[in-house]
Amino acid sequence: MKNLIRQFLIISQFLLLIPFASFSQSNWIELFNGKDLKGWEIKQGKVEFSIQNGVVTGTSILNSPSTYLCTKKYYDDFILEYEIYADVGLNSGVQFRSLLSDKGQVYGYQCELDTDEKRAWTGGIYDQSRRDLFLYPLSRNEKGKNAFNNGVWNKIRIEAIGNTIRTWVNGIQCSNLIDDSSSNGFIALQVHNIGKKSLVGKEIKWKNMRILTENIEKNRWPIESYATEINNIDNFLSEDQISKGWRFLWDGISTKGWRGAKLKTFPSKGWIIKDNTLIVLSSGGLESKGGGDIVTEKKFSNFELEVDFKITKGANSGIKYFVDTELNKGEGSSIGLEFQILDDKNHPDAKKGVLGNRTVGSLYDLITAENLQEVGRKKRNVKPNTWHRARITVNGSHVEHWLDNLKMLEFNRHSQVFKSLVNYSKYRKWSGFGQGKSGYILLQDHGNEVYFKNIKIREY
Repeated sequence: MKNLIRQFLIISQFLLLIPFASFSQSNWIELFNGKDLKGWEIKQGKVEFSIQNGVVTGTSILNSPSTYLCTKKYYDDFILEYEIYADVGLNSGVQFRSLLSDKGQVYGYQCELDTDEKRAWTGGIYDQSRRDLFLYPLSRNEKGKNAFNNGVWNKIRIEAIGNTIRTWVNGIQCSNLIDDSSSNGFIALQVHNIGKKSLVGKEIKWKNMRILTENIEKNRWPIESYATEINNIDNFLSEDQISKGWRFLWDGISTKGWRGAKLKTFPSKGWIIKDNTLIVLSSGGLESKGGGDIVTEKKFSNFELEVDFKITKGANSGIKYFVDTELNKGEGSSIGLEFQILDDKNHPDAKKGVLGNRTVGSLYDLITAENLQEVGRKKRNVKPNTWHRARITVNGSHVEHWLDNLKMLEFNRHSQVFKSLVNYSKYRKWSGFGQGKSGYILLQDHGNEVYFKNIKIREY
């Protein structure tokens, strides 16, 4: 009798769930009718798309810019699922919340498809033809890099809800982004431009494309701990960041917590605060001749620091750490390890030093910044009048420099190799350079106009 009652209860619970499951499934909308391109239109390039047995195929051609097959309908919040297949050698993706510029160029978020097995960034988020950088490269998610498989169909899921964008490839979470660059736009299938004849005729295919725009919250997937969150919202800490100990090192509105490197107070000139941005003003390119460097009032030892910066054309600046303001009380900047900020293209310092060790992202005058996470590719450009992100991590002796979420270098500041580099640099005259247990964090006045915001830190 007890078994019968138990079976009855199980069956009853199952029956109660059926209406909800059916309601959830019925809200999905197929994006293709399986026969033609009704509801879609081609923008920008010359590639033609075909449909056969419910599969949409784009074939690569020479002498064409990237081509996009776009929905005529615009979407804001949604969950999108599709399957994708690409011949090896091609690069592609699916645009979402995307728009068309006055010049007829498609721009906006793109869920990357990457057949390069060395880089393996499928599921990352690229900002196509807007910032032209990866907002979420899989350099911050090692498990996600192994999700995509070449030569077979792969299932992709995109959740774009409010300012959160998350992606999954074959059930593995790849991106976990907070960004508010656009909230509405079309969805588009990309066939990337090619420059090699060997890639002509290769295909990208999509099938089983469906979208959910209702009852979204109940259909969201849980966030995985291995998918590091990247937050691009100004002056905002997410719940995840707060739980991990992040805090603002600069509050965005005052000089609280900062002083002049060679002063007891904040400089009375040379620095201004405007629109939640800290700006060092131009003084003709002279080092520390305007307002001078500024430093934190507190010293730091083990930490993760993020700073968003924007340079003007030809600008030079830097973020220093383990700064000892007692080392140099004379002319020039205070002494410390430096994450170089520079317009490599237009400032002469980029060609000085040794083998590029004064270029942007470098450990100034000691170690050259390189693109350590895109094999065979050069360091991505830092453009004037565009926001970029510096990230510095220090854990005991181990230090890393990251630029726009790509690792540029790493070193052991207590190693013989590091000490040897110092001995052949401009820092050799400073005893114990970079060896302190703690030090101040510094923003440099090198005489050029440079912008800083979203200065945040967490200590280990």
